Amino acid sequence: MENLTFVSFPALVAFSVVLLVFHIMLQGNLATRELGSQWNASPRDDNKSPKGVFAGRAERASRNFQETFPAFLGLALALAVAEPQSGLGQIGALVWFAGRLVYIPLYLFGVSYIRSMAWVVSMAGLGCMAIALLF
Repeated sequence: MENLTFVSFPALVAFSVVLLVFHIMLQGNLATRELGSQWNASPRDDNKSPKGVFAGRAERASRNFQETFPAFLGLALALAVAEPQSGLGQIGALVWFAGRLVYIPLYLFGVSYIRSMAWVVSMAGLGCMAIALLF
């Protein structure tokens, strides 16, 4: 596949870190809204956790993102070193990022099946990145 110049791998890594921070801030904001700023500032020794639907969904979506994030980082950095503008690798990275971006509102609003499809799309993106490294 010929070289593409959509977005560089370092830029995609940076955007993915922004997405990680967004996940953390969203989850923290929803938990704080439910449990209060005093809870947020505390050492949380009481193991109290939010019970609300949105705070719980934001936490689970964040954990899900963090499960695939290391694989994305490793693949993106390897592709940046091996072949900076690999077409298939770059498309895979963009597909992973788009899938992860779409996943957030789908999870927050409880959209079943389509949310799972967004996850599958993001995994296909990782697959494309891995294939680009192997061939």
